Amino acid sequence: MENIHLDLPLDEKTVRSLRAGDAVTLSGSIITGRDAAHKRLVDLIDQGKELPVDLNGQAIYYVGPAPASPGHAVGSAGPTTSYRMDVYTPKLLDLGLRAMIGKGLRSKEVVESMKKNGAVYFGAVGGAAALISRSIIASEVIAYPDLGAEAIHRFTIKDFPVIVIIDSEGNNLYESGPKLYKKTAL
Repeated sequence: MENIHLDLPLDEKTVRSLRAGDAVTLSGSIITGRDAAHKRLVDLIDQGKELPVDLNGQAIYYVGPAPASPGHAVGSAGPTTSYRMDVYTPKLLDLGLRAMIGKGLRSKEVVESMKKNGAVYFGAVGGAAALISRSIIASEVIAYPDLGAEAIHRFTIKDFPVIVIIDSEGNNLYESGPKLYKKTAL
């Protein structure tokens, strides 16, 4: 399988061309966010207020990075379990969020919103947090510094490795992968 390289931000046409199982490397700028930041963003949306970050074309990485050691942008930066953001995600996708990076299953509501809005869910390997952090070349807090590691950061990334877990058509590697393995392992 050939690796697909994408520069960020992402447009809908590019996202809709990706398929579950595609190996991708990302370069450019992404934002981070976990539960508390998502809640604050959705509270602002519900109040009709401006967000501290433009979500259009954006990719969000579900991570709370560890403090950086000297000479590094961040410390260990492994993905957080994504379902904790599911209650908030459709509203963010409606504002143009194009990609999410995390680990684990997503709800039916999130998948339907991804299909409607042309978005993709990338998986990052949790056990490779130290390796992943090498792809993060710069980091700055852009919103909610009071949340510490869970603040919204802007990461500049280069060749950040991910796999398309759920594509914009709703195809899900967590469902198709085991079936394919059983078929080829026999």
